[in-house]
Amino acid sequence: MKSEDRESSLQQAATMIKDADYLVAFTGAGISAESGIPTYRGEDGLWDEYEPEKTASLSAFRENPRVFWKFIRETAVEKEASANPAHKVLAGWEKDNRLKTVITQNIDLLHQEAGSSEVLPLHGSLAKARCLDCGAEYSWTEIESMIESEGIPVCRSCGSEKVKPGVIFFGESLPRQVFRRAEKEIKRCDVLLVIGSSLSVYPAAELPARAKRSGAELVYVNADRGQRPEIFDIIITGRAGSILPRLEEKI
Repeated sequence: MKSEDRESSLQQAATMIKDADYLVAFTGAGISAESGIPTYRGEDGLWDEYEPEKTASLSAFRENPRVFWKFIRETAVEKEASANPAHKVLAGWEKDNRLKTVITQNIDLLHQEAGSSEVLPLHGSLAKARCLDCGAEYSWTEIESMIESEGIPVCRSCGSEKVKPGVIFFGESLPRQVFRRAEKEIKRCDVLLVIGSSLSVYPAAELPARAKRSGAELVYVNADRGQRPEIFDIIITGRAGSILPRLEEKI
């Protein structure tokens, strides 16, 4: 994108955001890439190294939970990820009552760390975990402590290694209540800011198209043009951690 085209797109997007009556953000793995968490798809994506069905499916977890926790340890725990400028801009917009909701496909809790409170985690989150054998529940702080000491969470009540985090595995349905709230926000928004999502995981990936059909204007911020460029009014390619502060400057 030529520099003058980029500046024009940034200004148009900033104007949309500033004038929005009901702004909603929809985020994917790309927004957390600058925090050190690898994306799932694309160049050097996690699914190039790990097979999804053998790593993050419920059947695979029941058979060998160590595979999943090795994956989490190498991506979320050891990276010591923290919220980046993109997360912080969104949190600031919520505080200023400019942004109403963040709908996210991410499980990393970085939106919450940045200060966002109106977050709808479509694919669950790492905030809590539950033993599949006895039902005992644990916080993420407790899980991190177990991982650091033992390499894998082990239930303190029954000794089982099948301590499953509150994330949605392949083959599981999205949390019904969260998805219904997301659908309502999508229908209500007049501007939808999509950040860092390849829009390839359904049914979550269908939500931006629904917003478009409901009359919303759509802005796309991503490393590339993604799989659904035709639904967006403005596309800005690049790193979210650089682009969102630029948008903030122009509002």
